[in-house]
Amino acid sequence: MFESLFSPSNIIGTIASICLILGYMPQAIHTIRTHDTDGIALPTFLMMGLGGIFFAIQGFLTDNWPLLITNVITTVSSLIVFGMKMYNDYFKTDKKK
Repeated sequence: MFESLFSPSNIIGTIASICLILGYMPQAIHTIRTHDTDGIALPTFLMMGLGGIFFAIQGFLTDNWPLLITNVITTVSSLIVFGMKMYNDYFKTDKKK
C-alpha cells in the first residue's frame, strides 16, 4: 500500500501539484481580495475551470490523489474568479466609464 504512495510517479505528481497550486493561487487570491477582474481573460478562467474538472475526474477514476486534489483546488478557485469576472463584467451597475 505505502509502496505505491511513495512511488516515483506519485512523488513527481505531488511536486508538480504543489508547483501548480503555488503558481496559480497568488492570482486567485489577489482577485478574490481586490475584486479586480479587469485584467482577467474570461475564456482563460472558463477553460481552466473545465480542464480542472476533467482532470479531477481523471484523478478520481485512476485513484491518482495528487491529480485529484490539485485540480479540485484549482477548479474551485477558477470558478470563484470566473463568477467574480462574470459579475463585474455583466451584472455590476456601477461600472467605471
